[in-house]
Amino acid sequence: MWSKYKILSRVLLVVVCAVIIVYFMPHEHTFTYDYSVGKPWKYSKIVAEYDFPIYKTEQQLKNERDSVLRSLKPFFNYTESVGELQLHNFKTDFSTKLALLINVRERTQLARLLAEVYARGIASQSEYGMVADSVDNVSIIIKGASAQVRSVKHIYSPRTAYEFIMSAVDSLHLSKEAVARCNINNYITPNLVYDSRRTEQMRKEMLDNIAQSHGLVLRDTKIIDEGEIVTEHTMRVLQSLQKETEKRSASGIEAVLLIVGQVMCVLILLGVFMTFLLMYRPDYARDGRSIVMLLSMILIFTVAASLVQNPTELNVYMVPFAIVPIFIRVFMDSRTAFSTMLIIVSICSLSLHNPYEFMLLEIVAGLTAIFTLKELTSRSQLLRAVLVITVVTALIKLGYDLSQGFILSTIDPSWYERIAINGVLLLFAYPLMLLFEKMFGFISSVTFVELSNINTPLLRRLSKEAQGTFNHSMQVANLAAEVAAKIGANVQLVRTAALYHDIGKLQNPGFFTENQSGENPHDNLAEEQSAQIIIRHISDGIEMADKYRLPTVIKECISTHHGRSKAKYFYVNYVKKHPDEPVNEELFTYPGPNPQTREQAILMIADSVEAASRSLPEKTEESIRDLVNKIVDQQMADGCFTNCPITFLDISVAKEVLISSLKTIYHARVSYPTMEPVAKEEEETSETATEPQKTQEKANLQ
Repeated sequence: MWSKYKILSRVLLVVVCAVIIVYFMPHEHTFTYDYSVGKPWKYSKIVAEYDFPIYKTEQQLKNERDSVLRSLKPFFNYTESVGELQLHNFKTDFSTKLALLINVRERTQLARLLAEVYARGIASQSEYGMVADSVDNVSIIIKGASAQVRSVKHIYSPRTAYEFIMSAVDSLHLSKEAVARCNINNYITPNLVYDSRRTEQMRKEMLDNIAQSHGLVLRDTKIIDEGEIVTEHTMRVLQSLQKETEKRSASGIEAVLLIVGQVMCVLILLGVFMTFLLMYRPDYARDGRSIVMLLSMILIFTVAASLVQNPTELNVYMVPFAIVPIFIRVFMDSRTAFSTMLIIVSICSLSLHNPYEFMLLEIVAGLTAIFTLKELTSRSQLLRAVLVITVVTALIKLGYDLSQGFILSTIDPSWYERIAINGVLLLFAYPLMLLFEKMFGFISSVTFVELSNINTPLLRRLSKEAQGTFNHSMQVANLAAEVAAKIGANVQLVRTAALYHDIGKLQNPGFFTENQSGENPHDNLAEEQSAQIIIRHISDGIEMADKYRLPTVIKECISTHHGRSKAKYFYVNYVKKHPDEPVNEELFTYPGPNPQTREQAILMIADSVEAASRSLPEKTEESIRDLVNKIVDQQMADGCFTNCPITFLDISVAKEVLISSLKTIYHARVSYPTMEPVAKEEEETSETATEPQKTQEKANLQ
């Protein structure tokens, strides 16, 4: 049953996941193609979706701006009164101080030179230097009238004005010594003032008038196709398309619509994924940690793909997406692995320019991972799988390039470098798997293999302190693994669980027949006490599993390998001794629960059959078949498998596998018609093997 809390929590997880994914996705129409002049175009055909101009390159614009600024004529305001005042001062000083230094003719010549300098204009030293190196002409405003254009060479700074006057002395046959004594510098003052406001206004107008483009690409025009060589002109068109794309995506409505589209696609894809789980994998949909792990995988890899797309989207091919099917195949199943991979690739393709090629390569890589790595139990398996995945991905990329008209000489080797990097990153799946086990509580085949090592401290202790129980567990592990392999259950889980299912017997090993070599301690105990000691090996096993930090799935197998069955031997004896008394059946009933998975059911069957088979007086094919059928049929009649998804076909196959295996173990012979039927079957108290009716019970406490 789905509670409101579960439904709301799943919806909230999907929404939060979608929000985070969309947040990291590119929010503009990105243009992250990687190309250069003279190289073949590596992407699909590009056709103009709208009219756009062919923008000039930055170098072209810079050259035009430099040319415009060179032709700019800075504005200077001409102040006529400055020259008039200085000429008046010069004449006044001559009548008083300079008369003794120069004569009238010299005074007249100097006054004429000063008037000529002021007529051309004198700018301050700093303002003159500012324009002398950057422009050829200046505009001079005289009394607010229209500007007069003059060459920079025809105006002066105070220094050049003085040099001009002194250079004219010789040609005018004047005395240099006399002129020098006049301190002519005192009469040279700037009469041109730089007009920064008007100059800047003119500069801005001239720059604004520079055309940003030279040509137009019309809508539906083919720009370039895959395999074509990128020319200078094509590059300018592509750069123009990039600029226009970014300009359009920056507008408000375009950005909003883009985000809305991304949200819709991501939510729909995640919704489809959740629907798949609800319909075909309801166990995962109900299990919170499974949902969190699957959505985390989707979130991590889609965000990673978004983050690496700059500066080029080709970097997305370095993301090891094949880790997803590897993990989910190992922890769950292949269909869920492929479905998760498909959702991740679909979301990532939303922001790519060549989604078909991306999806082709990644889906092939994912399928290869699923087919080559059914389970992961060693690093060598992963290494082989990574090698196969990398080679297959490179081959499908090569085949795709050749099918698109590329020739070997034009194929970009950087693609294969990225595929190789992807393969190296896939090797991190092994250590990352251990991290995921700790984070989400899943158990991989690697962990099961490690736990199955009989040199682990707990199994070594079991082999020393309870040798009979250890041998029984090893035999059950072999039988259960064969059944699991035949019906498609988790072999590693069943094998490992079987090795640990009776560890609770370490608390009282002598009370179990397989460990007894002499006196039976149950002879001195009441049936209720004996039953409680036998039943307690379940709770003792859980405590030991906690102490040794065994995984939850192992503890679940320990608690369910007897289900809710009874310690039948002591129960029957008690009923016989107290025929007229009511029986407290809970004293003789295992705490359970009954098996809830196929693996737990297999363990219950194998455990009961192996224990009971030891009590067969004659191990013939007929007796083994009869024993297996009766035990399993009785378990089914008792409802032991009501809560687990094991099918009648699975049970039938399990029976045949167990019969065949036990025949091999005991070298069973064919039973002849004249032989007496087996009179009784023996049962071990700690197991759930049910004796057939009308057979004598015998205590064989194991």
